[in-house]
Amino acid sequence: EQLTSDAGSRQVRNIILERLAPTLYLFGTAQLILFFLALFFALKLSRQYGSRLDRSIIALAPTSAAPPWFYGLFLILIFSAIFRLLPFGGMVASPPPPGIAYYVSLLRHLILPVTAVVIGGLFAAIYSWRTFFLIYSSDDYVEMARAKGLAAIDIERRYILRPTLPPIVTNFMLMLIFMWIGQITLELVFNWPGLGRLFYEAIQVYDSPVIIGSTVIIAYLLAVTVFVLDFIYAIVDPRVKIGGDQKKS
Repeated sequence: EQLTSDAGSRQVRNIILERLAPTLYLFGTAQLILFFLALFFALKLSRQYGSRLDRSIIALAPTSAAPPWFYGLFLILIFSAIFRLLPFGGMVASPPPPGIAYYVSLLRHLILPVTAVVIGGLFAAIYSWRTFFLIYSSDDYVEMARAKGLAAIDIERRYILRPTLPPIVTNFMLMLIFMWIGQITLELVFNWPGLGRLFYEAIQVYDSPVIIGSTVIIAYLLAVTVFVLDFIYAIVDPRVKIGGDQKKS
C-alpha cells in the first residue's frame, strides 16, 4: 500500500511537503514562545537570586527530563477529557470551518501541543540561562559599570545579556535538535498531521520511499538548525566572522 497526499498525489515530494508546513508551524511557534519565556524568567531570577520564586522555579528544573509528549498526555486528559475546553488532537476541526473560524480552530488545536513543548523544556532552560546570567553579572567590568552609576537596565543589556547570548543560543539550538528528534511521538499523541505522524504512518504500511524521504527531511532540518546557528553566532557575537580572511602566519 502506498500513501497519498490529501490532494491525491502519490509523489513522495508532494506528500512530504504537505506535512512539512504543519510541523514547522507547530515547532516554530513552540520554540519561539519557549525561547522568550525562558529568557524573560532567567533574567528575572538572576535579579532575584535566592528568592522564593527563584527556589521554586529551580526546584522544577528536573521536570524537563520528561519528554513533551509525556506532558501532552496529561494536558489532553485534563483540558480535553475532563473539562472539555480544548480539542483532543488534530490541526483543525473536521470539517474545516470557513473564514476566520478556520484560524480560530487552528489556534485552539495548537494550544495543547505548544504547551506540552514549552513545559518540556522551559524549566531546564531557565535554570541553565539563569546560571549564565549570574556568572556574568559577578564579573569585574559589571561591578565597575555599577560603580559608575549606569542604569540597571543598561548594565543588564550591554554587560550581561550581550556576552551571554552565544552560550544561550548554543544551548537553545541543542534543545531544538532534541525536539526535532522527538517530534514523532508528540505528533502521534496529538494526532498532528506533520512529518512525525507521516513517518509513523509510512512504517505502518511499509511505504519505503516515504520512510526514506521523511528521514532525509528530518536530517535536513537538523543540518539547517546547525547551519543557522553559525549565522546567529555572527550576529550576537561580533568576534565571530563569517567568510573572513585569516592572517597567514
